Amino acid sequence: LLIIMNRINKAKKIGQILDDLYPVVPIPLNHSSDYTLLVAVMLSAQTTDKKVNQVTPLLFKNAETPEEMNSLDVKVIQSIIKEIGLAPTKAKNLKIMAQQIIEGGGLRPDWNYLESLAGVGHKTASVLMSQWYGIPAFPIDTHIHRLAARWGLSKAKNVIMTEKDLKKLWDKQDWNKRHLQIIFFGREYCPAKNHDLSKCIICSWAATKKRIQQELKN
Repeated sequence: LLIIMNRINKAKKIGQILDDLYPVVPIPLNHSSDYTLLVAVMLSAQTTDKKVNQVTPLLFKNAETPEEMNSLDVKVIQSIIKEIGLAPTKAKNLKIMAQQIIEGGGLRPDWNYLESLAGVGHKTASVLMSQWYGIPAFPIDTHIHRLAARWGLSKAKNVIMTEKDLKKLWDKQDWNKRHLQIIFFGREYCPAKNHDLSKCIICSWAATKKRIQQELKN
């Protein structure tokens, strides 16, 4: 119980810091519709948002709808997104996903439907649900998984358990902004490597002693 209360108090203080730093949190991926956001998030797996934003203008110029994407040859799609990691697989999935969306009657806020689409996992579906449809979700990427562990908010070994832990710590109404705030904070103030935890405005008091020792070894 003491551990849980400690986490709750810690999360509250972290939330206040993040709200002060990022009162407004824009979606870092350029998009103009639910479909273009879904495509951008799908492409962002194991690739930076910056790189995705560099290739999507040309992609969306040619395929801004599932119908347009479905009309393109996979090789054409791959040539447009070739600078992105896992481009061959992502190109195939984009083509299949477009066909699935057409057959499914378009996109809609349905967890099972979204997660049934080619190349769309729980995290990608969560981003669309939270950032486009406004449905509370807590997408967990590697940044959030890492910081949750660093701050002693979760001891989870995988993103599924981290998601469960963080959902318990913050109000449902805050989930959609909180996940973006943590991502922005990680990029701006809390890098994975060569980070002095003692000088970080959150790590300096939130990181556990065990975590500090582990990071010093690495």
